[in-house]
Amino acid sequence: MKIAKVAIGQDSHKFDLDGGSKPLILGGVVFPEETPLLANSDGDVILHAVTRAITGITTVDILGPKTKAYLKQGITDSRVYLQDGLKDLKAMGATVIHLSLSIECQKPRITPKIPDMRRSLAEMLETAPENIGITATSGEEMTEAGRGLGINVFAVLTAAVDTL
Repeated sequence: MKIAKVAIGQDSHKFDLDGGSKPLILGGVVFPEETPLLANSDGDVILHAVTRAITGITTVDILGPKTKAYLKQGITDSRVYLQDGLKDLKAMGATVIHLSLSIECQKPRITPKIPDMRRSLAEMLETAPENIGITATSGEEMTEAGRGLGINVFAVLTAAVDTL
């Protein structure tokens, strides 16, 4: 028998205003001509939030000691971190039912890329794009992300998990 488990993940990064050479990547989708995020990894703040939500279900911390080991090996692709978390999720006999993302930023414009991000995330999570919901807001410019200094993401992940 399966039960539903729900977890929240959050992550935020400031923009690399010194003009870093890496691209801005959100949900595995490149946003050309946009300012990248300041991070040791590729800075995909969406994948980081989703990985943290997975940790909320598996209780295995990925974005911590494991990512430090990856970075020492030169691995900066956030998809690798997500895959590590998904491996733990699958070991529990779990499957992703739904992902809901709330993205707070002043820039870039998120709405035009939502279909691409939904497809990208659905492929990584092995689910249908219809199971990925994405909303974006400036937050009325009340936070640093809303004022254009970075991007803040909340992820709510629902998974079907085998009972013990």
